Amino acid sequence: MFLSENYLLTNETSKKIYQSIAALPIVDPHNHADVKSLAENKPFANMWQLFAATDHYVWEVMRKCGVDEKYITGKETSDFEKFMELGRVFPKIAPNPCYEWIHLDLRFLGINEVLNQSTAEQIYRKGTLLLQKEENLPLNILKRLNVEIMCSTDDPLDDLEYHDIINEKFGRIIVRPTWRPDKAMKIFAADWNSYIEKMGNKFADPITSLDKLLGCLKESHDFFDEHGCKASDHGLEYMVCAECDYHEAAKTFDKARKFKELSQTEIDNFMGVLMMKFGEWNQETDWVTQLHLGAVRDVRTSLFKTLGPDVGGDISYYYQDHLKGILNFLNAFDDSLKVVLYCLDPSQQATLATIARAFGYKVRLGSAWWLCDTPIGMKRQLEYIGSVDLLSAFAGMVSDSRKLLSYGSRFEMFRRVMSDVLGSIVEKGQMPEEVAIELAKSMAYDNTKGFFNI
Repeated sequence: MFLSENYLLTNETSKKIYQSIAALPIVDPHNHADVKSLAENKPFANMWQLFAATDHYVWEVMRKCGVDEKYITGKETSDFEKFMELGRVFPKIAPNPCYEWIHLDLRFLGINEVLNQSTAEQIYRKGTLLLQKEENLPLNILKRLNVEIMCSTDDPLDDLEYHDIINEKFGRIIVRPTWRPDKAMKIFAADWNSYIEKMGNKFADPITSLDKLLGCLKESHDFFDEHGCKASDHGLEYMVCAECDYHEAAKTFDKARKFKELSQTEIDNFMGVLMMKFGEWNQETDWVTQLHLGAVRDVRTSLFKTLGPDVGGDISYYYQDHLKGILNFLNAFDDSLKVVLYCLDPSQQATLATIARAFGYKVRLGSAWWLCDTPIGMKRQLEYIGSVDLLSAFAGMVSDSRKLLSYGSRFEMFRRVMSDVLGSIVEKGQMPEEVAIELAKSMAYDNTKGFFNI
C-alpha cells in the first residue's frame, strides 16, 4: 500500500526498530533554511510556496517532464498555474523520491489524496486554506515536526539577528548558525572581488592583503562562536591539495585583487591555505568541519545565465581526486579536529569510508548527500558503512534542504530506510534485535547530538 505504516519496511524486525525511533526529536546539523522567513513567521501564501517555490529538486523533475520554464520559475505565471502543472506531470515523477517526499508532506497537512491532474486544484485550494491556520505558521510547523535543533548555513557576513529572534520566540536554542566561508575562499569566482569589498565594508577595514582577509574571517568566526555556532561547512568540487605556501597565497591574493588571471596551482594553493586556517580555528573552538565534496556546479549554461546558481544545474562526477587533499588536511589535524565527509558521487563512497575508518573516532561519514539522498542511495551507503566502517560512528542524517517540511519527509524516509537495513541484518542472524534497536536510536539522535555538541 502506498505510504502505509509499513512504507519501506520489508520485515517484522524493521517494523519494530522503526517504531522505537519514529517519535525521536529531529536533530539536523546541516540545512539551508531561510532563517529570515522563519523569524518573520508569516503564513505561507499557498501550496506552491511551501512545496516547490524553493525546491530545485522539484524544478529539475518538472523540466525532465517537459514543463515549460514559465511554470517553474517564471514570473509571468501564477503560483496556482505552476501547481496545476506540477499536478499534471506528477505521476510521471514516480518513483523519484520527490514523489514520496511531497506526498509525505501532504500527509503532514492532513491531505491524503494522491496528487495528479484531476486532484491538483482540490489539493491546492484545501492546502492553501490549511496553511492559514495558526498551527501551520512556520515556527509552529517546526514544533509539530518535533524539531529539537537545526543548523542553518550562513555566510560570514551574516549578523545572525534572525537566529536570535527565533530562539527568543522558542525560549530556547532551536536554530544554530553554521559558518560557510565559500565566497571568501573561491578566489576564481567572478564575484570574488565584489565579495571582498563587502567584507571590508562589514568590518570597517579595507581588505588590502591576505592578512587583512584572514583577520576579518577570524573576527567573523569568533562572532559565530559567540552565537552558538558548532560547525563550519565547505562546498568543494574537489578537496584542494596544495603545499599551503602562505607567501605564495599572499601574492595570489594581490594578483586577484588586480583582476589578473590565476593559474590552477595558484588557486589551489590559496584555497589550501585558507582551509588550513579554518581547520586551526575550528580546532580551537571544537567545531565540526563539514566537507561537502564533489558537486560540479552550474553545468547547464542556459539555466545559469538566466536564473543563476542553485536552480538545478549541478551534477556529480566520478573522476575526481579527493584523496591527496583529504589526507593532507586530516594528517595536519590528526585526532584533534572533528570532520564529517559528505560524498556526492556514489563511486567515491568506498574511498571516503576507508579514510574515515583509517582516521578513527573524529572523522565520520555524513549521510548520503543530495543525489544520493534516496531510498536506494541511503540503503547502499548504510550497508557499505556497516561492513567497512562503523554504523555506530555515523554522523547522522541531515535535511540539506531549503524546504521547511523536509524535516518531516526526509527524516522519516531516512529512519525507515535505516530501520529496514538494520532489520534485514537482524533477520539474517548477524546481530541481536536489541543491539539493532539501540544502534538505531544512536544513529537517529544520540550520535548527532553528541558529535556536533548540540
